[in-house]
Amino acid sequence: MAATQKYDEVEVGQEIPPVDYPVRRVNLVMYAGASGDFNQIHWNERFAKMVGLPDVIAHGMYTMAQAGRFVTDWAGDPGAVVDFGVRFSSMVVVPDDDQGATITVSGVVEEKLDDGQVVVGLTARSGDARVLSKARAVVRLA
Repeated sequence: MAATQKYDEVEVGQEIPPVDYPVRRVNLVMYAGASGDFNQIHWNERFAKMVGLPDVIAHGMYTMAQAGRFVTDWAGDPGAVVDFGVRFSSMVVVPDDDQGATITVSGVVEEKLDDGQVVVGLTARSGDARVLSKARAVVRLA
């Protein structure tokens, strides 16, 4: 599968519109099963509060995965992402399964590199909190 974004059509400073990713506790339980991370802070409200958290929180890697999904959806090809990294800066609190939470990811093309590659800076927020910082992806475009 080839990237659908074209290197020649992308400009530095180009904004990639935000996408909302809803998070419910059931998503965290499914992620726990896939990742093997069954830490109770990600699914047990009583335990999360007992250890001083405001409520159940999403796995950091789950949050990172949503940012990765944003980039691969934009590029049109998961194989186009050649480098991807983030720092975790805040928690995604998932207060209950009815209300859940939302992770909003947006991006901007920060730099055009050689060989059809671009650097995409990412912003990920949940409510008022920036949940990822220094989030960047290098993507090889068609």
